[in-house]
Amino acid sequence: SNKLPQIYEEFSVKPDSMEAEIMKQTLSECESTGIQGEEKYCATSLESMVDFSTTKLGKNVKAISTEVSAKESTPLQKYKIEVAKKLVANKAVVCHKQNYAYAVFYCHKTASTQAYAVSMVGADGTKVNAVAVCHTDTAKWNPKHLAFQVLKVKPGTVPICHFLPEDHVVWVPYIINLARKTQNTVYGWCLATLF
Repeated sequence: SNKLPQIYEEFSVKPDSMEAEIMKQTLSECESTGIQGEEKYCATSLESMVDFSTTKLGKNVKAISTEVSAKESTPLQKYKIEVAKKLVANKAVVCHKQNYAYAVFYCHKTASTQAYAVSMVGADGTKVNAVAVCHTDTAKWNPKHLAFQVLKVKPGTVPICHFLPEDHVVWVPYIINLARKTQNTVYGWCLATLF
């Protein structure tokens, strides 16, 4: 972030613009120290994302993302969960797409994150194969985190679960023998908003 003026110049971004502020925020998040127990990395290429994920999970990994069947934008609506399937226990690297002048993904792994594949149907019939993650230990999170405000809970009291938008990626170990035939229910609080 000490090179922000050069970065703005290189990408023709005005220093006092909203775009500049968003880029500054992304850099700040990437440069900050993660919470205790979190391993994080900002990936700027698919190769670096794969490298980080395989370093944390082993060589055999699978990338999953939310997929929406609608061809156009999907309206904000209610969804019915049809099936929720727990993925490999407590092992996931979650990569969140960041706003920046080029592709940047904030990737992180915590021991207390569980990933789920969730099939849903919207009120208008739109089918969604969503990825949800549940954070089972939020005790070290910032008490001002949006999830605590929305759910009116305190850090460490309940799991925080949320769905991921289409442009985020979850990496999980891919172990053929562990293909689960049972369907597990997603427990905990969910912020059921798809972006």
